Amino acid sequence: MRRRDFIQGVAFASTAWPFAARAQRQAMPVIGFLAPVSLNEDQLRGFRQSLKEAGFVEGENVAILYRSAETDRLPALADDLARLRVAVIAAIAPPAAFAAKAATTTIPIVFIAPEDPVKLGLVSSLSRPGGNLTGINIFAAELVMKRLQLLREVVPAAARVAVLVDPTNTTTTKTTLEEAESAARAMGLQIQVLNVRNGREIGAAFAAFERERPDALFVSIGALFTDRRVQLATLAARHMIPLTSGNRQITEAGGLMSYGANITDAFRQVGVYAGRILNGAKPADLPVVQASKIELVINTETARMLRLTVPPTLLAAADEVIE
Repeated sequence: MRRRDFIQGVAFASTAWPFAARAQRQAMPVIGFLAPVSLNEDQLRGFRQSLKEAGFVEGENVAILYRSAETDRLPALADDLARLRVAVIAAIAPPAAFAAKAATTTIPIVFIAPEDPVKLGLVSSLSRPGGNLTGINIFAAELVMKRLQLLREVVPAAARVAVLVDPTNTTTTKTTLEEAESAARAMGLQIQVLNVRNGREIGAAFAAFERERPDALFVSIGALFTDRRVQLATLAARHMIPLTSGNRQITEAGGLMSYGANITDAFRQVGVYAGRILNGAKPADLPVVQASKIELVINTETARMLRLTVPPTLLAAADEVIE
């Protein structure tokens, strides 16, 4: 080989290498993770583990863009993920799912929904979703009556229950109130609905309890309440109000009890579906998963502080007892 040809070959290789490396980096699939709440590391661990089982390891052969914000900022974040042409969008809760759905009709979306996604309008069918969305239904709204019944077992004298909802989470709030009102009539309970949008309004709601003295507090499902779980548990303890919800994280923070789907398991399933899509599956062909792990969590330390006796049968039925 002539020296000039050799030098030209080396020059070409040194020039081409950065382009080849850049192309390799660009070929790495990207998952957009969109949520109306700060992300919980335990839940993300399950998501990443499922991806790993599907052959995708963050930072090695898949990248994940984490985006979380209050509900009104989600559409802009979803539009940004769509412009970046991510391979999959994981949308946590209806506000994120609707924002992603409005942003793209082609990028696959895997959602977590607290109630029937057909009723919400996210998919056309549970068995064959069609379109570019599929996901997991965690039955939050469908379990409202059961939560009130369990609360009644621990607080049998309860007659007036305050119901805390977030009006910005319109679909979940509407269904929760419909179910709560129906259950209250059947159980002979009076309910007082309080709308809260942020931590300041949560504080104001508890200040109102000083005057109105409800016997218990029912907290709806939603990103706001997950984010403000410590505030909720702390104020409930300060005001000596038994608190029930569908979110075990609030119970872990000091609430009395919760009954609902295991959210960590739902995140794991989002990872399963994201991995399958990255491996070539179409969301239209992946049936919506119905949450199978519904758990009762009771905080007996909180019960003692409230001077409540949890029935032994309920303790025996609990999936977890926090002492």
